[in-house]
Amino acid sequence: MPARKPTLLDQVDWLMDRVPGARFEVIGGEICVTPLPDGPHQSVLTDLTLLFMDAGLDNESTEVLQKVAVWLPGGPSDFAIPDLSVIEPFDDHMIEFNCYDPAIFRLVLEVTANNYGNELRSKVAAYAQAKIPVYVILNRRDDRIHVLTDPSGDAYGDHRVHSPGERITLPESIGAKVTLDVKALLDAARN
Repeated sequence: MPARKPTLLDQVDWLMDRVPGARFEVIGGEICVTPLPDGPHQSVLTDLTLLFMDAGLDNESTEVLQKVAVWLPGGPSDFAIPDLSVIEPFDDHMIEFNCYDPAIFRLVLEVTANNYGNELRSKVAAYAQAKIPVYVILNRRDDRIHVLTDPSGDAYGDHRVHSPGERITLPESIGAKVTLDVKALLDAARN
């Protein structure tokens, strides 16, 4: 009997065993790797986590979590691991491979690394297909914050780009009023 051909998930599992700390995802049927985060990347995620928690998003109806995998509808093995998420209770919502149903995600947030095209292109389509209502991108390369809302098909109907000096109030559909100071967050993400 011939050996079973490894699936994408088998390949990801094999890679994760050999490159600890790297983040492997499957988007559009392709394995994507994100390099180990630098200090400023992690620091701004801590700042954002505290900001969301201070707004009241860590309660009985939502949690603010880093690196929780979301199962994506784009392919039979597609999943992503957002840097930060606001999710509803996850009990009984695991699908496979430690990935959760996208229906419980109210917001996903990514801080760009040197593979920023992944966050600005591939993940836009993937998160829109998953109908995740709010996608926020801290674009460190271009010094901008993108807020995408109103997912439809493989795109978001509303994509706003914000520059340093602006303040952004996120949609209250995430569960609370949260205002982001673009300059402060981008400064924290660089230092």
